[in-house]
Amino acid sequence: MNFLMLWRILYRLRNAEPLYRDIYDHASWSVVNILSEVSVNNRSNSVNLPDFMRGAWQTDKPLGIIGP
Repeated sequence: MNFLMLWRILYRLRNAEPLYRDIYDHASWSVVNILSEVSVNNRSNSVNLPDFMRGAWQTDKPLGIIGP
């Protein structure tokens, strides 16, 4: 993690602002390595990424960090 990312996280925590990522984002990022290994062991066939939010990501409100 670089300095700017760490600074932004600390700034948001100190000012009680929502973080950019939630636990579901972290779970999705952490499973990539495991799924890559499964894919390689299956002759590089594609592997579906599990939906940790069970579809709730479709109704999540945007954080407002990217404008329309």
